[in-house]
Amino acid sequence: MGENEGEAGCASTQRMGHMTTKNDGKALIWIKSLWGMEGSLEEQFERIHLAGYQGIESGLPTHEDTNRFKELLHRYRMEYIPLIGTTGGDHLSSFCHQAERAAQFKPMLINCHSAKDSMPFREQVFFFEKAVKVESELGVAVGHETHRGRALFNPWATSSMLREVPDLKLTADLSHWCCVCESLLEDQLEYLTQVFERTIYIHGRVGYAQGPQVPHPGAPEYASELRSHLIWWRQIYRMHAARGQQSVPFCPEYGPPGYMHTLPFTNAPVSDAWEVCRWMIACMEENIQS
Repeated sequence: MGENEGEAGCASTQRMGHMTTKNDGKALIWIKSLWGMEGSLEEQFERIHLAGYQGIESGLPTHEDTNRFKELLHRYRMEYIPLIGTTGGDHLSSFCHQAERAAQFKPMLINCHSAKDSMPFREQVFFFEKAVKVESELGVAVGHETHRGRALFNPWATSSMLREVPDLKLTADLSHWCCVCESLLEDQLEYLTQVFERTIYIHGRVGYAQGPQVPHPGAPEYASELRSHLIWWRQIYRMHAARGQQSVPFCPEYGPPGYMHTLPFTNAPVSDAWEVCRWMIACMEENIQS
């Protein structure tokens, strides 16, 4: 951690609206998840485009919606990151089937919720060794997400897997690790540099010791959580820049209830997830190269 890293934060913690549309510096490529969005596909794509995002993340469309989905990607010149998740008794076959279909969309990369935390370690190693081989054959990068309930659910398990599988790439969603470790990972720093070096995609959601999503990252009571996540995300970007990679895809993945906190009895969300995502991007624009 650099001398000034502890001062990271957003000067305008109440600002909700602005985001750059041109992404001229290409430090980050803004990706919007369809998770929790309402309306038709056409309405969702148009709203995302008008807000200035360069791409979307979503699960694979139904077969009935495939052609319409591809047409919308083309119409709005959107990058696409398919989100897939392995299931069932044969996680490798599940991965292969979904990754092959995802590759047909010519995506920026594929994001995967991979394997299970309960699988024996050697089975997990076998899964990831085969997965990176499939990735190479498809010619599309795959980021395996650091997600609760999955093989990469904590820093030390992920570090061990990265040593076993040198070509394994990550989607860094560090909010999950804050929840799993019940901390801001102060005692896990030995693992984080290795993780950052393998990260190809950032899920930019701020977590805390008791959950994977703070009610609002600009709230002063979560200043420490925001500061820690900004430091981590900047370090990932700097590693990319040092390797000559101009940009990193960044998705402010704030979700609806039950990730979003709600009021008792009414279940009313305490924040607007769309505006929180926009706030997060404005914050990153202020902080990514500071």
